[in-house]
Amino acid sequence: MRVIYNEELKAVADALEHMAEGVCTAMHGAGKALLDQDMEAAKSVIDGDETIDALERQILDQCVKLLAQQSPVATDLRAVVASLRLASTIERMGDLAQHIAQTAYRCSPNSALSDDAKTREIFESMRQLLDITADRLPGMLADRDATLAQQIIADDNKLDELHQQTFALVLNDSWKGTKQQLIDVVLTARFMERLGDHAVSTARQVVYIVSGFDPSKEPKDMD
Repeated sequence: MRVIYNEELKAVADALEHMAEGVCTAMHGAGKALLDQDMEAAKSVIDGDETIDALERQILDQCVKLLAQQSPVATDLRAVVASLRLASTIERMGDLAQHIAQTAYRCSPNSALSDDAKTREIFESMRQLLDITADRLPGMLADRDATLAQQIIADDNKLDELHQQTFALVLNDSWKGTKQQLIDVVLTARFMERLGDHAVSTARQVVYIVSGFDPSKEPKDMD
C-alpha cells in the first residue's frame, strides 16, 4: 500500500515539475513577445496555456484522491496540501504570462511599450529578473531546493522596485506615449510584478514542504 502511495505522490511531483517547465517557457516567451515583438513566441504562449491548465486539473484530482484514500499525515500531508496550493499558483503564473503575450499580440505590429529608452530599460530589467526566476522554478520544485526558494523570495524586492518606477514613468510630464500605451505599460508591469509575487508563493510552499515553517515568513525568520 505504501509503495502505491509513494508512486502516486511522485506522479503529483512530476506533474508539478512539468507545470513549472511549461511556465518557465511561457515566461521567457512572454518577455520575447513584449520586448522583441516576437509574435511566434506570443502565439506559442497563448496556445500553450491550455496544457498548463490541464496539468493543474490533473494535479488537483490526484491530490484529492490521495487525501480521500490515503489519509496522509505529517510530512506527507504537508506535501499534498502544498501541492494543491502550488498547482493553483503555477497555473496563475501561466495565465499572467499569457496576458503579457496577448497584449503584445494585440498591439502588433506596433509595440505595447512607448519607444523611449527609459521605458525599455525598466521593462528589460523586469524581463531579466523574471527570466532568472523562471529558470529557477523547475529545479526548485524537482529538488525541493530551499536555497533556490529563498533566492527567489529575496530577489522579488528588485522587481517590486522596478514596478514602482513604471508609475513614476507614466505620471511624468515628459511621458510621450499614447493613451493606449499608458494603459498597456501600467497593466503589463502589474502582470510582471504579479508573476514575481506568485513565484515567491511557490518558493514559500517549497520551504514549507521541506521544513514545515510557515510559508508566509520571510527568509530571515526561517533560520
